[in-house]
Amino acid sequence: MLDGIRLAVTTLTVLPLRVGRVDRSAAAVAMAVAPAVGALLGLVLAGLHEGLRALGSPALVAAGVTVAVGALLTRGLHLDGLADTVDALGSYRSGPAALEIMKKADIGPFGVVALVATTLIQAAALTEAGPWALVAAWTAGRLAITVACRRGVPAARPEGLGALVASTVPLWAVTLAAAFTVVLAAAAVPGRPWQGPAAVVTAMFAVVLLLRHSVRRFDGITGDVLGASVELAVTLTLIAATLG
Repeated sequence: MLDGIRLAVTTLTVLPLRVGRVDRSAAAVAMAVAPAVGALLGLVLAGLHEGLRALGSPALVAAGVTVAVGALLTRGLHLDGLADTVDALGSYRSGPAALEIMKKADIGPFGVVALVATTLIQAAALTEAGPWALVAAWTAGRLAITVACRRGVPAARPEGLGALVASTVPLWAVTLAAAFTVVLAAAAVPGRPWQGPAAVVTAMFAVVLLLRHSVRRFDGITGDVLGASVELAVTLTLIAATLG
């Protein structure tokens, strides 16, 4: 359990904890507790955002700084995964040819557009979202990892992060992680306790569609697909939480 928690923190944040055992058993724990790590990240970012606003920072500046710091706290890995995944999907290639595109160090036009659109939408949404909506969105983003790593979803490659974590999380752990996220999201929109959970459900539906499409195109998931799932879930949760 402790090895899995350490693996979750070191994989999903920049915190330099000493890594213990790294195997599929530890990976199962790490991917199952990912939403809790997301909630902690969300609390840090919400505190930063609210602090900047209290100091008189314009709403868009505070939101932009918050999104940027969120990327720094996660080494930008999820945004990088988003760009690589969108480039591969946009190529209309499948199997090894698509995976080869994801391995390239450069970012293509599809990836650039995805990065710009995602960060812009997140920052714009944070100008209206409350602190608990931010926490709910970052928690939902890591719930996407738990969902992506549920048993039955294969890895696209025999090596790499995808191979380590794919199909490790049992259904009961996915259910507990989802319940934790939904309950937390009830506070996302003051006066509308249903809107936050509905936002999380909507985001997870989109993540499942992305995963199914990725399995068809890549024959499984990769670390890049996990990153794309995170950013998709964060963005959609923020959008849905700010409607109305």
